[in-house]
Amino acid sequence: MEEEKIILEDENGETLELFVLEGTRISGTDYILAADAPEGDGECYILKDISAPEDADAVYCMVEDETELMTLMGIFGELLEDVDIEL
Repeated sequence: MEEEKIILEDENGETLELFVLEGTRISGTDYILAADAPEGDGECYILKDISAPEDADAVYCMVEDETELMTLMGIFGELLEDVDIEL
């Protein structure tokens, strides 16, 4: 089974290819946990879907609010019991 990947572009125009590890919906907002490696040690990111209903593709931004990030880390930690998520 092929891993689901997303490609993000930063403000400098550089691309970052990420593998989606898990997703969840909280209070009507979709979040995904993505990593730069499909398995093993890698850099993890929690992304928030900020798409408008009329957008054809999902639009994600990095979660930067510390309180929101800590809450989501706990949720993704429970969803993926065998994965150690560190900030």
